[in-house]
Amino acid sequence: MKHGKKYVDSAKLVERAKLYDTNEALALCVKTGSAKFDESVEVHVKLGVDSRHADQQVRGAIVLPNGTGKSVRVVAICKGDAEKAAQAAGAEHVGAEELVQKIQSEGWVDFDVLITTPDMMGLVGRLGKVLGPRGLMPNPKAGTVTQDIGKAVTEAKAGKIEYRLDKTNIIHCVIGKVSFGAEKLQANFDALLDAIVKAKPAAAKGQYIKSCVVASTMGPGVKINPSKFAQ
Repeated sequence: MKHGKKYVDSAKLVERAKLYDTNEALALCVKTGSAKFDESVEVHVKLGVDSRHADQQVRGAIVLPNGTGKSVRVVAICKGDAEKAAQAAGAEHVGAEELVQKIQSEGWVDFDVLITTPDMMGLVGRLGKVLGPRGLMPNPKAGTVTQDIGKAVTEAKAGKIEYRLDKTNIIHCVIGKVSFGAEKLQANFDALLDAIVKAKPAAAKGQYIKSCVVASTMGPGVKINPSKFAQ
């Protein structure tokens, strides 16, 4: 795979075999994120679990201290007082049957988060084929199926992210933008890793965090020393 000149120049700043301390790695991400747009900073954490087993799943959600730097479009499917709470919290689209119909018949997914109340899951459950592949299906563990829909909308707007294992036992998350600087990115990174460590399944054996890499959207990956985290 051929890379552009900017990537090649950035890659020269990173020692591929070295395991960096977090602060040094994030500083390198900021330095190598030299595209003309404000690049996102991503974290990729490989865990010593097996996602094929239900008792080794790792999933949750956390509000990052400094947000993600991204404007989040929220859809709330609810009725009554919850509808008013969602509107007051700033959800872009609020409704019930009409929104379900729009998603189901038109394939409309022009939003980033869908939040609903437990009583509406009978309706929302029909949308699995549309929402599931896009990671938009609401889930109680992610806080997107809740009675307190006003709080959920507020948190989503403030930079709440969901972390979950993929089929290769890796968690992928965005923790902010290059423009945040290393200090704010460090606070977000620490919050995310703390949540992942606390979510360690009882069935997990041996080394929990196998590897951790951070990278800007267009920049090279920077490896972080996994031994720095509580196992």
